[in-house]
Amino acid sequence: MFEKRAEAFVLIAPAALFSLAVFVAPVLALLSEGFHFEGHWSLQPLSAFFASSLNQAVFWRTLKIAALVTAAAAGLGYLAAQAIVDIKGGGKGRMVAMVVLPLMVSPVARTYAWIVILGRTGIVNRALIFVGLTDEPLRILFSETAIFIGLLQLLLPLMILSLIGALENLPRDAVAAARVLGANDLQIFVKIILPLTREGFAVGGTLVFAGSMTAYITPAVLGGAKVLMLETLLYQRVSIANDLVSAGVIASLLIVMSFAANLVMRRIAKARTA
Repeated sequence: MFEKRAEAFVLIAPAALFSLAVFVAPVLALLSEGFHFEGHWSLQPLSAFFASSLNQAVFWRTLKIAALVTAAAAGLGYLAAQAIVDIKGGGKGRMVAMVVLPLMVSPVARTYAWIVILGRTGIVNRALIFVGLTDEPLRILFSETAIFIGLLQLLLPLMILSLIGALENLPRDAVAAARVLGANDLQIFVKIILPLTREGFAVGGTLVFAGSMTAYITPAVLGGAKVLMLETLLYQRVSIANDLVSAGVIASLLIVMSFAANLVMRRIAKARTA
């Protein structure tokens, strides 16, 4: 038994050392940067960061938009994934390819496309004026709404792909049996589909929430300098203010919140239905 464990350790050691050196050590160094103040460890940088009303507003805005994007992606993702799974024949492969296709396009190009769509002379404003819902163009760009739309479009494919795999493994007789017993569509989703696809939802939810928290290009372009997110505030603190301590705090918050989202989603996936 001891020899087998020693052999396993020898096989695992190179990969473990590589992961520690390349992934774990830089993260720990980054976390320590935000809590190393005047030569000693302290929570003073964290308390100083949250003492600012601007920083508080940016933090809660980032958390709110990430949660809304994740919730919207889950709702739309279930509808789209179920529709794709129900397709028979080769059409399913083509639909999956259409979902994957946006991931092959640079986020920069995808984000700048929204400027054309949401601008004062863009498609959305022209359509609203044409149908008579408004007399003058609305200010959609450089707002939380624009950031929400951009992040949702950017990250929705990740949720759809995660849910497609989960729904394909869903026992079809379970849904049919629920219908025979008189369950409606809402009851089938809440009692059957959602519990049996929680692992796919957890994976997709983690990817979408963490992506919303850490994306830079989309909030910077669609939110501008007036609607700051943590990632755009981080860029300002490093490149403009040269405030590395505050930047370390922001980076630590992003890392911790991403890990917290993963833990929450994993708990949801393991939870039992009442």
